[in-house]
Amino acid sequence: MHELAITQSVVDAVCETAAGRTVHSVRVQVGALTAVVADSMQFCFELVTEGTVAHGARLDIDHTPGGAHCRECGENFVLTDLVLLCPCGSADVEVTSGRELRILSMEVS
Repeated sequence: MHELAITQSVVDAVCETAAGRTVHSVRVQVGALTAVVADSMQFCFELVTEGTVAHGARLDIDHTPGGAHCRECGENFVLTDLVLLCPCGSADVEVTSGRELRILSMEVS
């Protein structure tokens, strides 16, 4: 369950940036190809914020679909899983989206 380590890193960064202020919400972007399960990340967020300035904060997750460009046929297409194969059958593809995992914003007071 890598969501725990990822979520801990997010919370560490948020708490450091908050510099003692109370964190009310955190918005993260998670790409479909990261293999991060949103429900697991939500659960882990509640655990790792315990006793921090982010305790009780809301975690909002923006999902980014996977996308790729085929170098063979020039088609841009959606990736629904980690099988990097163009509908034309070519495996010569470049992933263009879906690997994102970043903190977008946080609300503090």
